[in-house]
Amino acid sequence: MEESSAPTSKKGAKKAEAKAKKEALKAQRAAELAAAAAAVNLEDDPAKDNYGDRRTTTAAFSQDAEEVEIHSLDETHNGKTVVVRAWLQKSRVQSAKMGFVELRKGGNWDIQGVIMASEEEPVVSRRMVKWVASINPESFVAVEAKVKQPLEPVKSCRVSGFELHITKCFVLAPAPAVLGMTMGTASQPIVNFSDDSDHVGDVEAGKAAEAAAESTAPAASMLTHLDNIAMHKRAPVQQAIADIRIEVKRLFRSYLESRRFKEFEPPCLIGAASEGGGNVFRLAYFGEEAFLAQSPQFYKQFEIAGGRERVFSIGPVFRAENSNTPRHMTEFTGLDVEMEIKDSYTEVLSTLEGVLLFIFRGIQDSFRVHGLTKHAADAERCADKIDTVRSVYHSEPLLLPEAGKEVRLTFAEAQKLLREEGPPEFSNVRDDEDMSTPQEKALGQVVRAKYKTDFYVIDKFPETARPFYAKIDDAGTTVGEGVRVTNAFDMFLRGQEVLSGGQRTHDAAELEGRLRAKGVDPKSAGIKEYLATFQQVGVPPHGGGGIGLDRVVAWFLGLPSVHLAAYYPRTPKRLLP
Repeated sequence: MEESSAPTSKKGAKKAEAKAKKEALKAQRAAELAAAAAAVNLEDDPAKDNYGDRRTTTAAFSQDAEEVEIHSLDETHNGKTVVVRAWLQKSRVQSAKMGFVELRKGGNWDIQGVIMASEEEPVVSRRMVKWVASINPESFVAVEAKVKQPLEPVKSCRVSGFELHITKCFVLAPAPAVLGMTMGTASQPIVNFSDDSDHVGDVEAGKAAEAAAESTAPAASMLTHLDNIAMHKRAPVQQAIADIRIEVKRLFRSYLESRRFKEFEPPCLIGAASEGGGNVFRLAYFGEEAFLAQSPQFYKQFEIAGGRERVFSIGPVFRAENSNTPRHMTEFTGLDVEMEIKDSYTEVLSTLEGVLLFIFRGIQDSFRVHGLTKHAADAERCADKIDTVRSVYHSEPLLLPEAGKEVRLTFAEAQKLLREEGPPEFSNVRDDEDMSTPQEKALGQVVRAKYKTDFYVIDKFPETARPFYAKIDDAGTTVGEGVRVTNAFDMFLRGQEVLSGGQRTHDAAELEGRLRAKGVDPKSAGIKEYLATFQQVGVPPHGGGGIGLDRVVAWFLGLPSVHLAAYYPRTPKRLLP
């Protein structure tokens, strides 16, 4: 049965409970109707060859019927006989001779189907009408139908200008009479992202729960969604998020390849904790110990040392951090870049800033689909996907800077801005200490108000906030109590970090000194091999950055949790599905 999220008000709780009871009653009635329909003997039905369970019938479709997808239907199909394969999402009986169904495929492409009794060929009997209208929701069906224009547009379906007059219907894969989560619930905003079933949401979650209780279906927790993974992924909002995620990767790869970057594949299994960190996953490896890579950082630098000049990778990253927040996962997808530097590390900054702006503008412009008809390509615009997401998770349109007016602040300038124009609790933030998450979000609001952009760069981070391989600023600039700054930067979207990068220390002696200053033994496992690369050959100046794909998608869309942007989110408490 469905699990309602826990609203934080009595009013919200009562409404959610009432909706849940209504859903359960509907499911019970549907089960009774399906059982009655299954008991009908079809042998003496003149329409027996035109409907039924495909697992038990060999009836075929007409030879002249054209197989089509719902999103491809247009004026050229009007009056023609077609075959459509889709999920049946709703059905109702109008009378003994007429019923209606809604068929869905390809995310949120749905169309109304009409089933009417007729003695003319192909015969549609009353029993067939009753049987079709009793098919369990979310069953996968194949129908043969004539495409017609309705008397009035069908407002309840995305394809409003056409409907399918069904003459044959076969169930290819039946759904159970009672679903663990209905499509109505799957399409509601998730208001509880905890992996604890007894968790009670915060104030914002409570407000969302009340809003969901006003709708046609109760809301469910992320726990319930992931326990009903097929229904979670069938929801149009999740289909749209997944499509946008694909487009982000395509745009990332396209931008870099056009600038002579070459893709490579770093390993996930490594023999020592990467970057000398302790937050790694350990596993047995043929009598030895192995680790899951925290980052492809070292391997990007090995590629540069090996003469590749400009490289990028797309792959999984693993962090054994017990962080149970909407911003963290133990496995996520990294978009990583590394490149040689000719004159200044700002070459790296400009490249990474450019690729992110290219992605954001590309998503907002259109959804580029290859190998489809013009009609289908036009239909698959990213604007439609964004609208679908915003219909469930409302967010303000993303503000981007005009070309040539990108916002770049030094770390010290950002902290000064937060002290002077941010909330009072940040009036004493320091220039030599890293930013907290609340500081980052508050700064995002200040920057949006002041510069009219949701995307900006913070440069020159203090060395106390950067790893050992970050290059110290050669100008000797310091902040606070003599803390040196680095040629390192972060990029932010809606006040949250989506990229961390900068110039790397490429001189072997300087790198060894930085290791010791950070308390890392240059002879420790993994670090020794890393340092040896810089001692064996001359490595050119270089830099790069790492982008969190899940965060880019989530924050671009204004989602309440990065878990919604992942295909199968992994957290300290969840390894399934």
